[in-house]
Order: sequence, then structure tokens, then C-alpha cells
Amino acid sequence: MRIGFDGIPLAQSRTGVGTYTLELARALAAMVPQDEFELISGLPFDRGVYSVTKPVNLKLVHERPRLFQRSWWTIGLPSYLKRNALDLFHGTNYEVPLRGQCPPVVTIHDLSLVLHPETHPPRAVARARLLIPLMARKSRLIITPSEFIKNEVCDYLKIESDRVFATPLAPRGSFTPMALAETVETRRRLNVEDGFLLFVGTIEPRKNLLILLRALEELLRTTDLRPQLVVVGKAGWKSNELVGVLKRSVAHERVKYLGFVSDEDLRALYSSCRVFIYPSTYEGFGLPPLEAMACGAPVVTTRVPSTKECAARIVSSTDFRQLAQVLSELLTDDQARDTLIIRGREYSQQFSWQRTAALTREVYEQALT
Repeated sequence: MRIGFDGIPLAQSRTGVGTYTLELARALAAMVPQDEFELISGLPFDRGVYSVTKPVNLKLVHERPRLFQRSWWTIGLPSYLKRNALDLFHGTNYEVPLRGQCPPVVTIHDLSLVLHPETHPPRAVARARLLIPLMARKSRLIITPSEFIKNEVCDYLKIESDRVFATPLAPRGSFTPMALAETVETRRRLNVEDGFLLFVGTIEPRKNLLILLRALEELLRTTDLRPQLVVVGKAGWKSNELVGVLKRSVAHERVKYLGFVSDEDLRALYSSCRVFIYPSTYEGFGLPPLEAMACGAPVVTTRVPSTKECAARIVSSTDFRQLAQVLSELLTDDQARDTLIIRGREYSQQFSWQRTAALTREVYEQALT
């Protein structure tokens, strides 16, 4: 069998969707060596993708669109699929080809664009309202990262539940605990202090960084604790507004924004932070908390359906005082912190890309019957 994946999420520095696309493709190719797999993109791949070890049956295909193929999803990609006779195409980021005979499967990571439009640019919201129902109808089957999103997809799009399959994500194999001494050089280079708090994610409204900033302000105001908050992630929509709030904050000197960092640096930060905080208001799955747990970080996250069974300390997404109280406890109580670390490590070990690949393979087989 010959299977294609949407490679466009790998045309930029990898965030959650890019990680999902690459790790799923790698795991499937390793699991089924007799099949051929292609990551297909009309844009150049990010240079970092080439350095990742890949099975020999997984290829990167940069299909440079010709003049008449600049409309990638309606002309360029369908033309490539027709010329190369693929058996199935997996749209790993909401989109599949609008033309052609190649059977499509689509992954819908979440419905925040249509259910929580205030957290996204209006233009993206308008496009999603047209695109997501269209792609769902065009695809033979749909994949979601959690049962919560599966239920939302079925309810919002009025789709039968037997067409939608929940396949969880997993931490990458490279995310394992590092000894504290091994992280010193990385932290020194990045100017990160001992005992720091860590956030990882795109800087955008639904990641709810303002509640974390307010919790830090409360911590500084009501206790003698002075932790550094390290923020890792690419700038997203309205990130400039957050920067403006931060500059006016009494906590601005205790915040270190690193932007996008390499996986090796991220592993060191996960492994050495005092607490990892993920205060999102809505998530389809929430990969950073799972990666942090795999590296031995104690995790605090907010009460959203996709993380309700997560082995983390759960807090309200609107109560900054509660978050400040939990952070104070974990900064000072080693026993509470160690308990959370053990629970997180055990929980993270339930997930693997091999399991995700096996579940996804079952979806492909059903789509082709």
C-alpha cells in the first residue's frame, strides 16, 4: 500500500500538528515496512525535518507547484496523487484534496475555531466555518485526538459516531528525564534560573497565559517566593497584546520569554523546571503536559475535558489565586511535588506513537474496505 500525508505542517518550525504529522508517519512506516509512505508538501520542508531519523520507506516529497498548480488543494495535490497512484491520503491538519479518486482520511484536532471563535483571527474563523464541514463530508473517515473532540465533532457536524475515531497522541521518544546536572549548561546558555516555572505552547489567547501572569503577580505579592517564569513557544495571534500586558506587570522582571527552542533544549527545560504549567482554556489533546510528564516534571493544568483524566494537579482556568496557591505549594513542598512527578511518569507511559500508529492503521483499513 502507498499512503500520502499532508506535509505542509512540516514547512515551519514544528508545533503540535507538525509533531503529530511527523511522528505518526515515522511510526507507521516503521510498523509496516512493506508499505510506502510519503509526506507531501507544496512548500519547502523546514530544515530540521531532514535531520530526523526516518525509515527508508518514508519519503519527503516537495512538489514544487507549476504555474497552473498554485491552488494546492484543488489542483496541485490532486494532480500529484493522480500521477502517483496513492492508495490513501491522510490530511493530518483538517484538509484533504477537493478533487481526485484517492480515498481521504482527515484529522480534526479540535473545533476551537468554530466553537470558540473569540480566540482566533476572524479570517481564520470564517474559513474554518466553511472548510471543516466540507472536509468532513469529503473524507471517508475522521480521526480526532480524544474522545472529547470526537463527541464535539459528531455533535457539531452531525456525523455518525462510527465515522469518527479517537487516536491519542504521545510524547516523543527523545523526551526522557535528564539529570539536573546535565541541564546546567543549557540553562546557563538560555539564562534560566534554578527552580523556575515553565510554560510551553503557542502564544495565543486560548493558551490563557494572562491567568498564569496574574498568578505569578499574586505569588510575588503574597509570599517571599520569587520564581522565574520561563515561556517557550512561537508568537501567535494577539501575542503583542500579551507582551504589552507583561511590560506593565509588576512581575515583568521575573518572566523570561525564549520563543521557539530545539527539542534538546526543551527536554532540558522539562527535566529541570520546578513546575510545568499549562493553563489553556480549550485543548483537543494537550501534548506539552504529556511531554513534560515524560521528562519528570510535575504538571499543573486547567479543568478542560481533554485533560480531566490527566495525572496533573487540576485548577480552574479563571481563578488566578487558586493557581498561585498550588504553585506556592509545589515550590515549597517536595513531597507533594514528588508525588505528582511519579503519577505523571506512570501516566505518560500509557501513550506511545506505536499505539497511535496501530490505531490509525485500523482506520486506514476500514476506510479502504
